[in-house]
Amino acid sequence: MSADSPAAKALNCPKCGAPLTVRSFDHAVTIVCGSCGSILDAKDPALKILQEFEAKTRAVEPLIPLGTRGTMPDGPYEVIGLQQRTITVEGADYSWHEYLLFNPFKGFRYLTQYDGHWNDARPLRSLPAAVLGTRQRVSLDGVTYKHFQTAEARTTFVLGEFPWEVRVGEIALVSDYVAPPRLLSREATGNEATWSIGEYIPGRIVWEAFGLPGQPPRPVGVYANQPSPFRSLATTWRSFAVMAAVGLVLMIGMALSSLNAKVFERTYTFDARPQQAEREPSFVTDVFELKGHTSNVELTTRASVDNSWLVVNYALINQDTGQAYDFGREVSWYHGRDEDGDWSEGSSQDVAIIPSVPPGRYYLRVEPDTAPDRGAVRYNILVKRDVPRFLFYGVALLALAIPPAVATWRSLKFEHARWAEGGGAAPDIGSAA
Repeated sequence: MSADSPAAKALNCPKCGAPLTVRSFDHAVTIVCGSCGSILDAKDPALKILQEFEAKTRAVEPLIPLGTRGTMPDGPYEVIGLQQRTITVEGADYSWHEYLLFNPFKGFRYLTQYDGHWNDARPLRSLPAAVLGTRQRVSLDGVTYKHFQTAEARTTFVLGEFPWEVRVGEIALVSDYVAPPRLLSREATGNEATWSIGEYIPGRIVWEAFGLPGQPPRPVGVYANQPSPFRSLATTWRSFAVMAAVGLVLMIGMALSSLNAKVFERTYTFDARPQQAEREPSFVTDVFELKGHTSNVELTTRASVDNSWLVVNYALINQDTGQAYDFGREVSWYHGRDEDGDWSEGSSQDVAIIPSVPPGRYYLRVEPDTAPDRGAVRYNILVKRDVPRFLFYGVALLALAIPPAVATWRSLKFEHARWAEGGGAAPDIGSAA
């Protein structure tokens, strides 16, 4: 407050004689004695007792002591009152605190606190409008708020002074509508209804504003209008879409620039029966040329296997340098029928990829093998050069999708936690009352 602010007025409690300080001057309607808890009529020169402290009412220690001054976004304010309010849901009580702030030139505003979650609230100057066709939404300044909860709130503790007549045990029907980080609250008592708007603020901002010692209480759970930490979800997915599109363009470019050329194909027959054992199973193919730059070689083996197998040991050999690429492949296909129905396993075709093979003249050394009792097996060998491969694109796409997918899952989990706390039917507010 500025140095020329009006001075606070000092009085004494008629119940216990404790000194009282009136900070909101003529605005005060009731004042609560901090010593005995009596609620007094601030407009009565004799401070008539309106309600005496009940022993069963548990005193609340304010997180922001009354009389503390701090700086809010629109100027300095002083904490002059504390009201604890409680709702009962399925037999369990949930309480929150409302700190009344006062500036002699700007009036009143509130800081509400529940489980470490804070809101900076003020009375509404203009009323929200009901969204046509639903009682679950209201609109204010072009923003639509969704009904969160309606419940009866009881005043269970008061301290300080208030610009209205306050009572412990007083009941109001409170309805909350959220559009994070803002919250609209409608409070109805009898035929009267008032609206306020709050904005979620971190506890550290409150602590800094009022110069409080230590650290604010850690927030517990997700609050009604708590902003989601995943608000940039759309940006994350847009970034994924851009990177996926770039990858798709690169994949198409690679496919168009690849040779994908067939350089060799032959069909052979292998017979492993004992009478054929004197025949050497291994052989070499004709020479074929691998053109272009260093790239992959795709070798496809197709075999006439039927409840049988064929194993082929290959060596791709450079005729000029002798460099060899050794690998073995198996083609097997089994099928049948059992109590669960038809089944099959394996395939009559196998594909092998040899990466980064330099250009040159090559041939294959081939050594087949199969079960001796299976007779002759026909198999085809197809060799292609510089074949476009799309698996890496799928893997990259999957890897790129993981961060936004995880963020989406966490966002859904966050929103589920938010709305799990809500409940109660929205009131019929007409146009806005």
